[in-house]
Formats: sequence, structure tokens, C-alpha cells
Amino acid sequence: MNRRFSWFNATSLTLGFTFLYLPIIILVLYSFNASKLVTVWGGFSTKWYGELFRDQAFLDAAEVTFEVAIISSTVATILGTTAAYVLMRAGRFAGRTLFSGMIYAPLVMPEVILGLAMLLLFISIGLDRGILTIILAHITFTMCFVSVVVSSRLVTFDKSLEEAALDLGCTPFDAFRSVTLPIIAPAVISGWLLAFTLSLDDLVISQFVAGPSSTTLPMKVFSSVRLGVNPQINALSTILISIVTIGVITASLVSKRQIAQQRADEQAAVRT
Repeated sequence: MNRRFSWFNATSLTLGFTFLYLPIIILVLYSFNASKLVTVWGGFSTKWYGELFRDQAFLDAAEVTFEVAIISSTVATILGTTAAYVLMRAGRFAGRTLFSGMIYAPLVMPEVILGLAMLLLFISIGLDRGILTIILAHITFTMCFVSVVVSSRLVTFDKSLEEAALDLGCTPFDAFRSVTLPIIAPAVISGWLLAFTLSLDDLVISQFVAGPSSTTLPMKVFSSVRLGVNPQINALSTILISIVTIGVITASLVSKRQIAQQRADEQAAVRT
């Protein structure tokens, strides 16, 4: 017991959590500050939330951001799951190393390089920059994260379940849809949430591929902060933190429920 707990461990843990979460707590608290000065407490107020929802520029940027995040994360999840399944189930095939390297390259590639490469690509093919180019760019760099998450689940997946479904007359697609997909669903959901969060947060790549009429929320926040921190930014950040927190908690509950259901099904199968 003494090895597990010591004053050094407790102090390190406290300092670590303080460093990570104290700025977020301060930001949330000052989003309810009545003063225009973000560092001076002027009393409790929610007026900056009202000001935020009356700011059409922020609302337009939020609409673009969520549209891009939902579409890009959904497409990236489909492509990333497919790529992970091919890598884990297709065995050795010609070009597998190149295919794997191209999928995982955005993980280690600097965002500046990736954004510049996407910009040059869109210019070379004559595609006007806008919401579509942002979606394509976000799909490119979030798909690899989904592939990593799903691949880690497929590594521990029991192949005999798929083989049993095939022996019972299922086609490969039916076996994937009826057996594999429900079991790896928590990983797929986690990959979607990760892709959604990365798309929601992206600034560097979006600045390269966005057009004049497709400003995302991080771009709007960055441009506003350069002119001085506006209390509306604290309110906006608090809302985004709440959305992400609710999403993570929901995904965790769904994942735990599916795992519990899977264990119950396995125990029922053993009894029969």
C-alpha cells in the first residue's frame, strides 16, 4: 500500500491535474464575469452568452464548423474503418506497406506541410476554396486517427466469430455487418468522436484551405483574440467544453453498456 501511495505521488498528481485543468476552470468561471475585463471579476452575469448568440459572425462560423466536423468525421470514420479492416483482415498483398504508410503519414506529418500540400492540390485542380475543400482536408488528416483506433480493436477481435458466421451461410459483407461491426462499434464511435473533436479544433490546416466565405470557429476565435481577448470568447469556449464533455460521457456510457451486454450474451451462450 505504501508503494502505491506516497506524498511524492500525491503531489505530482495534484500538480499535473492543476496544470491541466486549472486554466479550463478559470476560463469557465470568467465566462460568467460581468466585467468587460477578462482578468477582473465584476460580479456574476450571463450577459456574454446573450451577446455571443446575437453575434452573427460567430453564429455563421459555428454553423460552418459543425457542418464541416459532422460531415468530415462521418466520412473519415467510414474510410478509416474500411482501411483498418483491410489492413487487419486482408493479410499480405502487393502494396500493403505503401498503403499502410500512406494512411498513417498524416499522424507524423506537420500540419503546416499538410495544409500547404492540400492548398497546392486544390489550386492545381482548379477547385475553389470553401467548405468543400475544408471537408476534404479534414477527412484526409482525421481518417488516420480513426484507422488507428479501429485497428487496435480489430487486433484483439476473435476471428472465429466471423468464420462461424461465414460457415452458417453469411456473405463476407453480412458477416461484417451482423457480427464484426456490432462488436467493434465502441471503437468506431470513439474514432468518430476523435475525428469530430480534431475537426472542430483545427486551425492551421483550415487557414490554408478555407475561402473568404468559409471561416471556421477556430479561425474566428484566433482573429478575435489577436485584437484583444473578448469575454464572448470565454462564453464560447465554455459551450464547446460542455459539448465535448457531454459527448465523451455519452460515448463512455454507450461503450460500457455494449460491453456489459456482450458479456451477458457470452454468459448466456455458455449456460446454453
